[in-house]
Amino acid sequence: MKRPIIALDFGTMKEVKQFLSQFNEPLFVKVGMELYLQNGPDIIREIREMGHDIFLDLKLYDIPNTVGKAMEGLGKLDVQMTNVHAQGGSAMMKRALESFKDGNPDGTLIAVTQLTSMNDSNVKEEQKSNLTLEDSVKHYALLAKHAGLDGVVSSPLESEMIHEYCGDDFLTITPGIRLQEDSKDDQIRVVTPAIANQLGTDYIVVGRSITKAADPVEKYRMVQVMWESGDELA
Repeated sequence: MKRPIIALDFGTMKEVKQFLSQFNEPLFVKVGMELYLQNGPDIIREIREMGHDIFLDLKLYDIPNTVGKAMEGLGKLDVQMTNVHAQGGSAMMKRALESFKDGNPDGTLIAVTQLTSMNDSNVKEEQKSNLTLEDSVKHYALLAKHAGLDGVVSSPLESEMIHEYCGDDFLTITPGIRLQEDSKDDQIRVVTPAIANQLGTDYIVVGRSITKAADPVEKYRMVQVMWESGDELA
């Protein structure tokens, strides 16, 4: 069965251990900036020792040399997936890919297109783009593909389009997943796990819907079944 990526939106290893102790199986988890920057690389080692796979979500975005040096370090960590921001450009992404794969040849490197908290007016008015949000996502996805990356982070709503333009083997990793009864919080472009399945996304990232649930294991199972089946069970 498919494994949703669980976003560990915690600040301490104690909270992480309390949460993960409720599961008796290997999970795929996301370590973001909040958790990584407050705990450092040791958080990665501890989670890996517990048997879980990791998507390290730091969205690196800087000049190529700086990102390349940072990726040299991340490539030595035993993470299964990490990312950069596509807005950094082709040279930055190529340098990141070279540095990361040198230390972690089996790792997956992806690029962020547009955050799921962004909408069309944000792209046009704040980024001063002549492109629509959808065209901007397509542009960054193609840029990442041409740079040799394995896929992109996007909204599930863009998964079909990305696969159409970049191929079925180009991965779509999609946050912005909520159950029907959940609050959208700061996300705008959101769908349920079932709809994400129907849209063809390769990986879904689910945070508060699971981590804030009264029974996280039960909610994880629900999300897993909905994503696997494409049916709204909740």
